[in-house]
Amino acid sequence: MDGIAQPPLLGGHLEEALAQINLPAYVLDHSGLIRWMNERAIELLGDHRGAHYLAPVAPEGASASRLAFTKKRLGSARTTDYESVLRLRSGEQVSVEIHAVSIENGGRFIGIFGIVAVDEERAVRRTFPAALTPRQSEVLRLLARGHSTAQMAESLGLSRETIRNHVRGLLHALHVNSRVEALAEARRRGLLG
Repeated sequence: MDGIAQPPLLGGHLEEALAQINLPAYVLDHSGLIRWMNERAIELLGDHRGAHYLAPVAPEGASASRLAFTKKRLGSARTTDYESVLRLRSGEQVSVEIHAVSIENGGRFIGIFGIVAVDEERAVRRTFPAALTPRQSEVLRLLARGHSTAQMAESLGLSRETIRNHVRGLLHALHVNSRVEALAEARRRGLLG
């Protein structure tokens, strides 16, 4: 693989089997470098083998991706299912669901295997509204899903006060006075796709 050391897990029949997965799939090493991507992932995201795991992640998805990696690296979560935002090979940004599991050897964390679920029909159309910052768009999406301030803080790896600041910025950008009004205005403007 172009001089990039593979984690001990990959090779032979296992690598062939993983390559057959129809969803984009990847393997990270313990330091967060992308050590393997299947062809589907390369087609969709570009070839990021050897790069840091945040290379294909859009800024608005970085917090969620960092939090999920850290949880697995520290052993506080063996698996994570979370939403993030990735940059496609075309440069477009798309919301995705990432399902990942720790790879361990003798109880020691050595990497992560993950798959990316993306609705490709919506991928090209799913962009973040220019009127809102990427973080405001992320907060809006979580508000629409009914997340509380505490849940948003945990999901994004931010403090509650930082979330409150982003909510205030969102309310200001939409020219509304409450979270309920923000959701109604965002739906009216088509910002919640």
